[in-house]
Amino acid sequence: MTPAVPAMPRRRLGRTELEIPVIPFGTQGFGNNFGFVSDEDAVALVKHAVSLGANHFDCARCYGDSLRKLGLALREIPRADVIITGRLCCHSNAPWGGYGGDGEADFTADRAVRDVEEQLEILGTDYFDGMLIHDPPRIEPPLAKDGTLAGLLKLKANGQVRHVGFGMRQHHFHLEAIATGDVDFLLCFNDYHLVRQTAVDELLPAAAAADVGVLNGWSILRGLFTGTDIDEALEKGGYRDESDIESARLIWQWCQREEVDLLQLAIQFCLRETRIHGNPIGSLNASQLEANIRAAATPLDDKVWAKFEVEFGITG
Repeated sequence: MTPAVPAMPRRRLGRTELEIPVIPFGTQGFGNNFGFVSDEDAVALVKHAVSLGANHFDCARCYGDSLRKLGLALREIPRADVIITGRLCCHSNAPWGGYGGDGEADFTADRAVRDVEEQLEILGTDYFDGMLIHDPPRIEPPLAKDGTLAGLLKLKANGQVRHVGFGMRQHHFHLEAIATGDVDFLLCFNDYHLVRQTAVDELLPAAAAADVGVLNGWSILRGLFTGTDIDEALEKGGYRDESDIESARLIWQWCQREEVDLLQLAIQFCLRETRIHGNPIGSLNASQLEANIRAAATPLDDKVWAKFEVEFGITG
C-alpha cells in the first residue's frame, strides 16, 4: 500500500500575510520544458496538488505552455482555494520580454499593465496574489518613475495584483528594490542550497528586516538533488556550471554511502533557514509532487546534519 502523503508545512510569506506551502508548485514543471505533459495530465496534476495542500502556483509566460494549462485547471477549481504568483518576464525585447530577443525589454508602466491584464485573461481570473518583475538585466529601468514597478503599483491599487516584488539573481538589485519600500516579496535563485548559500550574506538579513517574503528558486539545483543519478539529472535538466556539478556529485555520493535521501536532505536544508518562506519546485507528475511533499514534511535526524557538517563544513 502506498503510504499516505503527509500534510504540507506552511509559512507566512512576509508582510503579504499569505500562508504558503513551503514547496510552492513551479508551473514550469508542466510547461513541456522538461518533458511533455498533456493538457489533461496538467489539469489533473494541479487539482491533485491542491488536494495535498500544494496550492501555491508560481507561473510565468516564459515557462513554456504552462500559463494556458494552469488556466484550464482554474476552470475546475475555486479561485479562493489557490494562491497564484506570476512574472513580468524582462529578459529581452522579444514579445512580452521573453527569451530570444537581442534588445532590452519594454520597462514602461503601460506595458506592465497590458502584460498583467493579458495574463489574467489567459488564466481566467481577475487578480494575481503576487507579481514579480522577472530577470531585468538592469535595475534602473523597472525602478524609474514611469517604469515597470510603477505599473505594478497601479495594478495593486485597483486590486488586479495584491502584492509586488522582483525575481532575479543579482543581490544588489534586490537590495535596491527593497530600499524603495514597495517590495512585498522576492524570489532569489541558485544562491541558497546545499552547494551555495550566498543569500545569507546580505539579502536574507535585508529581507527579514523589511518583512519581505522570500521565495528560494533552485533549492534542488535544477534537479541535481532529486536523488537520481547525477549524470541522468544533468541530461534532463541541462545544468552546466561545472563547479556546482562536481560539488553536487560529492554530496550525492555521500548520501549513497550514508543511506540518506538526497531530496529530503536538500529540501530540509532549505527549510532550516527560517528567513526563506517558500522553495518553488516544478513537478512533471504526481509521484514527483508527492516525493517533494514527503521530503518537506519529514525532518532528518540531527545526527545526519552533524555528519553532513563534518563532511562538508556546511551548516543549515
